Amino acid sequence: PDVIIEAQFDDNDAEHGQDHLQDTLTDDIKKLSLDAGEKGKAAGVTGVHRTKQDDGPKVNDPRLLPDEFLQRTAKVVYILEKKHSRAATGFIKLLADRNSELFKRCAMFSPVDHRVPRVYVPLADCPPDFVTKPEGYSQMLFICRIVDWKEDSNFASGQLCKSLGQAGEIEPESEGILMEYGVDFSDFSPEVLECLPQNLPWVISPGELAKRRDLR
Repeated sequence: PDVIIEAQFDDNDAEHGQDHLQDTLTDDIKKLSLDAGEKGKAAGVTGVHRTKQDDGPKVNDPRLLPDEFLQRTAKVVYILEKKHSRAATGFIKLLADRNSELFKRCAMFSPVDHRVPRVYVPLADCPPDFVTKPEGYSQMLFICRIVDWKEDSNFASGQLCKSLGQAGEIEPESEGILMEYGVDFSDFSPEVLECLPQNLPWVISPGELAKRRDLR
C-alpha cells in the first residue's frame, strides 16, 4: 500500500489499447510483491509490525515531496503591457436565462478564436431587430472589443464595433483577421498619395535602370 506505481502512456500503449496498459500495471505489481517477499525471507521476517513511531513521512504533505513532483502555481497581479488588440471576430446570441435582468441589457458574444473569452455586449450595440429575430444573425460575423473584465464576473465586458458580413466569405473573414491583429487597412490619406508619381502612366527611367539591379 505504500508503493506508488507510475505508468507512462505512450504511442505503443495507444495502439494496444487499455488492456495492454492494465496488463503492464499488473505485471509491475506482481514484480514488486515478489521483491518485497524475497527481502522479507532474506531478513528472516515472518511478519511486519508497524508502529506509529516508525511510520514514514506523509506523501500528502507537499513540503516533503521533491521539487520535480510539485506543480508550480502562480497568480497574475498586474498586466505590464497589453499586447493583444482586445478585438475579436465572432457571433452574437441571446442569453440563455430569459428571466434574468442581464437578458434585458446584454447579449453574448462568442469569439471564433477560443483563446479569447466570451463577452457580454450591450443590446444597444446590436442590430435593432436582433432580439426579435436572433436566428437571422446566427451566421453574421461581428467585431467586438473587450473593454473590461470584473473580478466577480465569468465573462468579460465589451462593445460591438461593426458588422463584418456573412461568415465564410473572403472579405468579412479577411477584415476580421486584420482588425484582430491591429492592422490599419484604411484608405491612404491625400498626403501619402501626393508622394506617388502624378504623371501617369509612370515608367522607370533609363537612368534608374542603369544603376539598379532588375529583379522583375
